[in-house]
Amino acid sequence: MYDPTVARLTYRALLGRRRAAILFVLPVLLVVIAVAVRTFAGSDDQVASDVLSGFAIATMVPLIGVIAGTGAIGPEIDDGSIVYLLSKPVKRPTIIFTKLIVAIAVTMVFSALPTLIAGLILNGNGQQIAVAYTIAALVASIAYSALFLLLGTVSRHAVVFGLVYALVWEALFGSLVPGARTLSVQQWSLAVAEKVGGSGAITSDVGLTTATVLLAAVTVVATWYAGQKLRTLKLAGEE
Repeated sequence: MYDPTVARLTYRALLGRRRAAILFVLPVLLVVIAVAVRTFAGSDDQVASDVLSGFAIATMVPLIGVIAGTGAIGPEIDDGSIVYLLSKPVKRPTIIFTKLIVAIAVTMVFSALPTLIAGLILNGNGQQIAVAYTIAALVASIAYSALFLLLGTVSRHAVVFGLVYALVWEALFGSLVPGARTLSVQQWSLAVAEKVGGSGAITSDVGLTTATVLLAAVTVVATWYAGQKLRTLKLAGEE
């Protein structure tokens, strides 16, 4: 299910000069914010939770997920270079699975690691806040990567749709409409963080069991459907 050649090509595409520069911006900004907050507000558990929840989980992780998930396959479909992979004796679900692994790895590195660093800066991991939000970033990275990889497979406007979901549905509707939070990767990941963090330090509108089931379901279904959609892409001359 994993092809090293596909992985190497995908890493090269995601970590090219322009895309890598974009990936670095948000993590650096998070760390800068953490340093500034710690300098002026001192060590405060609630402030640390607010920063990590409001910026790291609500903004940075989904945006990096959009870049990595859609970038793992979308550009290849747009410029036609996907034909090179489809012409090789590699099963199309294997291509999707390999690209998903790469997207997850990139998203985790550029989101979970900066979240841990920022959390340690903000309050030294008091009430396990830094670790809890790092775990939330890790599990969210998996679901976001699968979801946005699917978007990159089915639409030429995957980045736009991904941004709409991340910034409009989760950030806007999720904060205004309580029912929308149930269908939010952000809230699912916060449910995991709530279990890890100190009592009352982190809250989520979704129960842990529900969140775990939905995270797994979205990841599996999105990956499966992306593989099925890739099967429908026909090479020139194929019958």
